[in-house]
Amino acid sequence: MTTRKARNLSYNDYESNPDLKPVPQEIAEDIARRYYRYDRLATERINRSENFVEKHISFYKDQGYVVVDQLLSQTEVDGALEEISDIIQKKLAGPKIQFFKPENEHWTAEERELAVRKIYNYVQFAPKLNAIAYHPAILHIVEQLLGDNAVLVGEQGLLKPPHGGGEKPWHQDMAYGGLFYKKQIVTVWIALDEANLDNGCMHIIPRSHLAGGVPHFLVRDWQMCDSHVDVEKDMAVCLQPGGALFFSGLLQHGTPANFSALKRRALQFRYAPASSELMSKEQFKLMFTGEIMDAEC
Repeated sequence: MTTRKARNLSYNDYESNPDLKPVPQEIAEDIARRYYRYDRLATERINRSENFVEKHISFYKDQGYVVVDQLLSQTEVDGALEEISDIIQKKLAGPKIQFFKPENEHWTAEERELAVRKIYNYVQFAPKLNAIAYHPAILHIVEQLLGDNAVLVGEQGLLKPPHGGGEKPWHQDMAYGGLFYKKQIVTVWIALDEANLDNGCMHIIPRSHLAGGVPHFLVRDWQMCDSHVDVEKDMAVCLQPGGALFFSGLLQHGTPANFSALKRRALQFRYAPASSELMSKEQFKLMFTGEIMDAEC
């Protein structure tokens, strides 16, 4: 990989950057082989019907994540997919859409959907997605993990179309715009399709949240340096539709490209403790960039 210093981006613009380009498939396949492993699966998981108790909170504090199966019903999953489609097809105005190729007015409905990388800022415009963001079962777990009242601070719909939906390289969520809280946030990642080893399920480094923030660089995305990822500790989190991964904003995680014939669509919500303040620019740079220390990737 090319050696480069951390880019001095705007304080509020680490979420996306126009310099980023799609990675050719042969390179994406090499990245998937080198920086992800597929033989360690998350097996510790609970069901929504179970009581979320102290042992689950302790597991989260120690490992940085907890998996909850069947968090959403099939009706809720179907409703989310319906509203995502309405947003993409411009039947529901207001939310933002990020394409991974130049938008084309001549696309068919299917071509348009397959060109979308993510949707965001949709909660106030989409009632079914709003209901999920403030779902009592989700907030109940999140607030126990935070030890505080939860404030929704970000929402995304993350889409990996078949045969090439792009990688999201290894990173920490709190290294991104608007999430520089002094206390750790909780991210909830919910599968709307089956998320498996072939179509770009979540990969995590358990316990990595205990190391704190690490420098990020503008390489394929705003990401950790590939050589800084402890790939041997990578654990894949496969989920059925409606299943969810709750994880710390400092947990190192990523998703490889989708090389399968299946779609992989997911929702992601981020919650901050109500009592937490944002870091200063200087605190953020010290924790998440190599700028102050002149670090290189």
